[in-house]
Amino acid sequence: MLHTIGILEMKVSDNPEDVIITHSLGSCIGLSLYDPEPRIGGLVHCMLPLSEIDPDRAGQHPCMFVDTGVPLLIQEMLGMGAEKARLIAKAAGAASLLEAAKLFCTGERNLAALRSILQEHGIPIAAEDVGGTIARTMSLLLDTGATMIRTCHGNYRLE
Repeated sequence: MLHTIGILEMKVSDNPEDVIITHSLGSCIGLSLYDPEPRIGGLVHCMLPLSEIDPDRAGQHPCMFVDTGVPLLIQEMLGMGAEKARLIAKAAGAASLLEAAKLFCTGERNLAALRSILQEHGIPIAAEDVGGTIARTMSLLLDTGATMIRTCHGNYRLE
């Protein structure tokens, strides 16, 4: 089954028939996590790096921010039986599509926050497609754990 998540959303699944997809990763950051042994995977689409700018909003929409959304994704996966030591992390997005994004360096700040949080949790980034000036679509195939990227330049497996 195809599960589409939008900005500020995440999905975790252990159904090998599921595909989780998110579109329009510009300056936002997308993170897929996958544990190959129980075949549990998840995807989150975060818009801003740090929740300290709006704690009330973070409480309502934790996936809006990298520093609250990523730990929530990890927690949900561990709650389903994934083990942190086996998690495979792949990231996409963090681009600069608009002049405002370049001015505020949103993509760069999102990526820095993601790297910091994953490092705190001891989860290395296995692969990434980040930066630049193009939007990306990211999907996670639960049967294999493959993370797929689609851009205006084509489709490929993120490895």
